[in-house]
Parts: sequence; C-alpha cells; structure tokens
Amino acid sequence: MARANYALVTALALAAALGGLLFGYDTAVISGAVDAINANYIDPRHLAEGARNSLSGFAISCALLGCVIGASVAGAISTGLGRRSGLLLAGLLFFISSLGSGFPEFGWGALGFTGVNALPIFIGYRILGGVAIGMASMLAPMYIAEISPPASRGLFVTLQQIAIVAGINLVYYINAFIQSHGNRGYLLSTGWRYMLASAAIPALLLMLFMLLVPETPRFLVLKERKDEALAVLRRLVGIGAAEATLAEIEQTLVEHTRPLLSFGALVLFVGIMMSVFQQLVGINAVLYYAPTMFENMGASTDAAFWQAVVVGVTNSVFTLVALFTVDRWGRKPLLILGALVMAAAMLTLGTLFDLHLVSTTAGASGSRNSSAIAILAVVVYIGGFAMSWGPVTWVLLSEIFPNSVKGKAMSIAVAAQWITNFFVSTTFPIMDRSSALNAAFNHGFAYWLYGAASIVAALFVMRFVPETKRRSLEAIQNMWATRADQKIEVKAPVT
Repeated sequence: MARANYALVTALALAAALGGLLFGYDTAVISGAVDAINANYIDPRHLAEGARNSLSGFAISCALLGCVIGASVAGAISTGLGRRSGLLLAGLLFFISSLGSGFPEFGWGALGFTGVNALPIFIGYRILGGVAIGMASMLAPMYIAEISPPASRGLFVTLQQIAIVAGINLVYYINAFIQSHGNRGYLLSTGWRYMLASAAIPALLLMLFMLLVPETPRFLVLKERKDEALAVLRRLVGIGAAEATLAEIEQTLVEHTRPLLSFGALVLFVGIMMSVFQQLVGINAVLYYAPTMFENMGASTDAAFWQAVVVGVTNSVFTLVALFTVDRWGRKPLLILGALVMAAAMLTLGTLFDLHLVSTTAGASGSRNSSAIAILAVVVYIGGFAMSWGPVTWVLLSEIFPNSVKGKAMSIAVAAQWITNFFVSTTFPIMDRSSALNAAFNHGFAYWLYGAASIVAALFVMRFVPETKRRSLEAIQNMWATRADQKIEVKAPVT
C-alpha cells in the first residue's frame, strides 16, 4: 500500500499554519501596546474608574468582536470560496489592519496624531484584523486536517498551535526589542506603532504561500471537481491509495450538505463547550496582559516585558510536548492532565496575591521567594495549557464534525470561542483594576475564577469528549451518526 507523502503534507500544513502565526502574533502584540492605548486614547478622557476600565478593556479586546464575525462567516467562505481562498482573503484583511492599527490616522489626519479622536478609527482597524483572525483560526486547522493522513493528523494539526505559539513568542521578542530602544515615553509615543504595524509581515507571507498551495480534496469533491481532487490525492497518498480515499470521501458527501443537527446535538455541544472552556481557563487574559501581570508582582516595566518573553518560551517548549504525544497518548488524557495542572497553578497564584505574598507595586519591598513562586505558577500554567488545551482543542475541532456539516458546525464552535475570549479579555482588566475586588482579594480574584473553570473543564472532558486518535475523518463521522442509514462503510485508514 502506498504511503502518504509526508514531505508534501508537512509543507502544505506549514503553509496553512501561517494562519495560526497571524492568530498568535495578534494575540500577543497588543500586550506591548496596552499602556500606550490607555495613555493616548483613554486617560485623556478623565472618566470614572468603572467607565475607564470598561473602555480600556474594549479598546484592547475589540479585535475579538471581529474574530466572532470572521469565525461566523468562515463556514460559508470555506464552502463557497474554499479553504485556501479563504486563508488568502484573511491574509489580505490582516495586512490592511496591521498597518491601520499602527497608524490609524492614515487617510484621516496627520501621521503622529494620537489624540482621543483617533480611537474609533483604531478600533475599526482592530476589528477588521479580528475578522481576518477569526477566519484564519477556523480555516487553517480545517485545511490541515483535510490534507493529513489519519495516523498523524493530530501531529499536523498541532503545527497550527506551534505557529500560534511561534507568533506569540516572536512578538514578545519584538515588543521587548522595540521597548529597549527608548524610555517609557518612546513606547507611549512611537514604539507601540511599530509593534502593531509589524504584523503586516506575516500577513504578506500567508498571502504568498496561499497562492502556491492546492485546495483540499474534500472541498474539491464538495464542488464536484473529482478529477482535481484525485490529482491532489495522488500527490498526498500515492496513486494506489488515491482512488480508495476518493471513494471514501464521496461516500460521506452523498449529500453535500445536511441540516446542522443531522448527527445529533451532542457533537455540536461538545465542539462549542471545548471552545468555551479553552477560553474560560483564562489563557488570553494571561497572554494579553502578561506585562501588567508581572508589574503587579513588583517587576519594573522593562523586566515585565522580558518576563513576558519567558511566557512565550514556555509556551513554545510545552507545545512541542503536545506535538509528540497527541497521537500517542490521545486527546482526552492530555486535556484532563492539562486542565488539572492549570487549576493548581491558577489557584496557587490567586492565593499568593490574596495573602499579599507578592508585591503589587513596581519596586515595592516584598517576599522575593513568594514572587518567584508566583512567576513559576504562571510558567506552570502556560505549560499546562500549551501541552493540552491550546493545541488539542484545535485538533478536536478540526476532526469531530462530519463532512456534510463541518463548515457550519465548526464556524459556530469557533465563533463561540471568540465570544468567550472577548468576555474573558474584557472582564480581566475590570476585575484586576477594581478597587473593591483588590481591597478584598489583592488581584487574586480573577485567578481563582480561572482555576475553578479549569477543574470544570477537566470534568467535562471526562464525561462528554470521545477519543478520536488514529481514526479517519469519515470513521469519526460514524461515531455521531444518529440513524442507521447515516452510517457508511469505512475502510482502514490510509497511512
């Protein structure tokens, strides 16, 4: 039996994973600009505490609204234009957004003007970038899953998370590098612009690579372009296995589209809740506000930026753990283990803050040992997420939905993820800067919530999530079939 062309699959997966790079880059680049956004757009308004914190949280997290829109339309785009063309469009939108976010006055006023009147334009560009990220966050893992052999699909889809982490890690270095070229005044006036505008470079790379890769066989079959699908399959799995794989795909697409709940509500429920829990554990609150978090522990501004780099390195290292274990250990063990590790870390961090064992003012005297434990707790938390809920959620979302409902179902699940992301990212600064909550919990309240959510996430996986390792996408479809006539005969997976 012909073996899969792993060199070609790897190349195509890496190209599509650039969509993940955009995702990670945008997730972390905003962390370096938080103070500048507040200084230029929020503080001059002299708002009351609650209104100020809410507007600040919205300005920083508004891209997530675009992500919800992008994820919501990505299903229709994946079915209408295709996975490849959708990623190409996402790259273009992100390119425009990156330059506009860094220089929102372009086309509206003199460059360098950063008064409060530029805030609506800035928000508009950030939302446009969010649309691109929402599209790419769904289309990239879908593309990778559909060109990957079953035995290694988890590994290849995990490349999406590797790219997300690479984008996050790269941004932490870039932000720290830009910050090092001037004082705090430079960061607030100029440095933040270069941080946000630098995201245009990976957007260009995504567009370039999407012009070079083919469409997925499953999309081509969906559009009744059988000959093109067969040609791609011959390159991916070899001439001998291409015909059998094509027949298997065609069997699941006897009806090209089905009603959303054709395979029952449980599959959609699992997908949505996996997305929701991936965000309720608080990961993007940590990534977006890493420098702020470390300043709460007593670090100076420069030290906080470099400690954020440590977060990025940890994210990279432990994502590699998932890369090499997701197809060996399985999806469920990694998810449960990771959730428990995150719970322990967040509960520890919340307790340290609550007991005033870490300082909350840069330069304040406090227990160095306790601050070191707090930083270690953040590192452990990032490691727990990176080896489990970061990559494995995307693996599951790319494979659990049957072919005939995949576009609609995955779009809903990913949109739910971005809605939850927006909720978590917007509420974190409100909780972290609340005088009442800090008087009672000293910055610890949010971390306790994230720890509790991690425990519930572990229980959810134990009860509802099926194991999918080494199953073909068509075999997974049969797990969800609700009627006997929906089941298809599935041959042994082509490896």
